[in-house]
Amino acid sequence: WCSVIKFLHAADLHLDAPFAALSPEQAAERRREQRAFLTELAEAANTHDCDLVLLAGDLFDSAGASDETLLALRRALASIRAPVFISPGNHDCLLPGSAYLTERWPENVHIFKTDAIEAVELPEKQLRVYGAGFTARHERPLLEGFRAKADGWTNLMVLHGDATQAASPYNPITPEQLAASGLAYLALGHIHQASGLLRCGSTCYAWPGCAMGRGFDELGQKGAYLGEVSDSGVRLDFLPLHGRNYEILRVEAGDDALAAVTAALPEDTQNDIYRVILTGEAEPVETAALQAALAPRFYALTIRDETRPRRALWEGAEEDTLRGLFLQALKAQYDAAQTEADRRKIALAARCGCAAMDGREAAE
Repeated sequence: WCSVIKFLHAADLHLDAPFAALSPEQAAERRREQRAFLTELAEAANTHDCDLVLLAGDLFDSAGASDETLLALRRALASIRAPVFISPGNHDCLLPGSAYLTERWPENVHIFKTDAIEAVELPEKQLRVYGAGFTARHERPLLEGFRAKADGWTNLMVLHGDATQAASPYNPITPEQLAASGLAYLALGHIHQASGLLRCGSTCYAWPGCAMGRGFDELGQKGAYLGEVSDSGVRLDFLPLHGRNYEILRVEAGDDALAAVTAALPEDTQNDIYRVILTGEAEPVETAALQAALAPRFYALTIRDETRPRRALWEGAEEDTLRGLFLQALKAQYDAAQTEADRRKIALAARCGCAAMDGREAAE
């Protein structure tokens, strides 16, 4: 192996995504932010002196790409001082008319244009980069039967595929295939939550998740991986990239929903996209008024009211039911309690018991 090979591994950029849940103006702004993000990715590769960049598919959200996006992508890739390897995925697969097939790409960019695994050799680094691309929306198990050349060189691969489900229609990858591959590192894409560094046999592999959140199924900080391959193995560091985070915040509404949400919020939410879910027992919440009061604190905000109507603590104690008998016994203890602390404990027991009988969690 070369003493140290440094790489940047990114995937699932989904350029030109519709951002349909946002306003048309915000959706257009977010697509501009995606294009600006390409420059940040290129600068990171150069700043960290990467020997190569591995882009593991779904760079585009669909087969079509806008002229602005194609120009931004070509410029960003051309500015990278290292060779760039792209493995098209299921969203940007190699169908007729694909930009991968019709556009002119910078000389440092290699796109794997068939679903047969091929290798590109970098003799000066004793490095071999394997890859393949999706030629349809679904793809067969591309790694089946593969074995890297064993000649002392470092063998890497970039591939779009699913290593989490053996029955996946998106190039399923099994532990057995990974262990038999002879690869030092497999750079994957497709799954939108980062995996961390994984290992099967002597093969390390990972997927960095999507590079920019696009909905509430893609929460939190997003980014790419900076990696190193050396005689001692593979190391990965997560590289956070600038962007707006999607976050979900669950808050017990209590007597004052606005105060409860305000108290639960982090300090800086101005650039992020939030879904606030109101929970617990509460009086009816005026969600429109709450939305108007809180909206200036966010880039975008939605509020969901999942509260339950308040129920008096001892309501139902007179009933000849399991609940009634349970409440009667606790109310007798409550009335006889000598301290406020004891009364609070008994009241909590009553709430927890009723919640359990209702099949719900008790409010704290």
